[in-house]
Amino acid sequence: MLTSLSLIFLVGLAMGAICGYLKLPRIIGMLVTGIVLGPYVLDLLDPSILSISADLRKMALIIILLKAGLSLNLEDLKKVGRPAVMMSFVPASFEILGYILCAPAILGISRVDAAVMGAVLGAVSPAVVVPRMVKFIETKYGTGKAIPQMILAGASCDDIFVIVLFTTFLGMAQGDKADVKSFLNIPVSIVLGVALGAVVGYLLYLFFETAYAKKHYVRNSMKVIIVLGVSFLLIAIEGWLEGKIAVSGLLAVVSMACVLKMKSTAFVSKRLSEKFGKLWLAAEVILFVLVGAAVDIRYTLEAGAAAILMILVALIFRACGVLLCMVKTNLNAKERLFCVLAYLPKATVQAAIGSVPLAAGLGCGKIILSVAVMAIIITAPFGAFGMDMSYKKLLEKE
Repeated sequence: MLTSLSLIFLVGLAMGAICGYLKLPRIIGMLVTGIVLGPYVLDLLDPSILSISADLRKMALIIILLKAGLSLNLEDLKKVGRPAVMMSFVPASFEILGYILCAPAILGISRVDAAVMGAVLGAVSPAVVVPRMVKFIETKYGTGKAIPQMILAGASCDDIFVIVLFTTFLGMAQGDKADVKSFLNIPVSIVLGVALGAVVGYLLYLFFETAYAKKHYVRNSMKVIIVLGVSFLLIAIEGWLEGKIAVSGLLAVVSMACVLKMKSTAFVSKRLSEKFGKLWLAAEVILFVLVGAAVDIRYTLEAGAAAILMILVALIFRACGVLLCMVKTNLNAKERLFCVLAYLPKATVQAAIGSVPLAAGLGCGKIILSVAVMAIIITAPFGAFGMDMSYKKLLEKE
């Protein structure tokens, strides 16, 4: 296992650095590393690592959601209002609809399998979007109309909405009945997840403040460990309550981070965000190398042209959803185009749940994983390039 971990980190980081030098997103190099080191090419990774890859991917997702929550400014969200709320579910809903309508004809799968595929592919990537939005906020590009804040908030909630839908559609594909209760669980899980996270975040804030008042100062590094441990517990609570009451553990994590940011001083919240950013450097490597290792590259290449066509059709649906969110806003045409570009990249959620249908034994598992990986390869660099090359031209500097 130690040899495998050393290969994952050293080769993954080296390939990521090479892609960074070539002005490509680092995650592409990491994904290629996983494909080459994985069981379908060189087979250099220990099976014990691959057997726990699902848990490792979930841990990585928790870390990036914590960073996203600590980067959100609730006052800016209030200023944006309706579009931020719509961005959290409308574009993803449009893209999922695109898969349900078109995937059966293009890829030859059933409507239910197409819904599962849409839920896997429907989320925007925090790994690509969040660091860039934080950079634009710091450099004051688009902040006059709170555009980076709107995209940051929408991208964080968009992931939760899609993951909750994915759970419902996966159950349907496994033979569970899709009753009204299944869909009512979506708003219930969102509301309860936000409430649970807010309560836990406030209790954590009180704990840190009480310790400080009694001169038992908790260092920021220790706070990171505590917050991370509590986050894992919130995800575990979702599992404990499964079948009894719907609670979104991932949304609880984001909500907890938001409350901590809101109640803590600006210095403390910034330090916590920076430290989770450093943790993400390691988690990112593990996440994308392991998802690459799960891919049978031969099958991905066979999916080829049809998969690419389906991804492009779905992105058109997604762009229409983003533009619908911009209706009756004060954004001009250039700023709306930037929002469309910012909502294209896919990586984090697709890496985290792309292999779940295959692990669950669904017949469509391989094609879903193949399309998910191809979507990462196509949209992550395109979206990253689009934002990096256009933000100075499309956004106004405050």
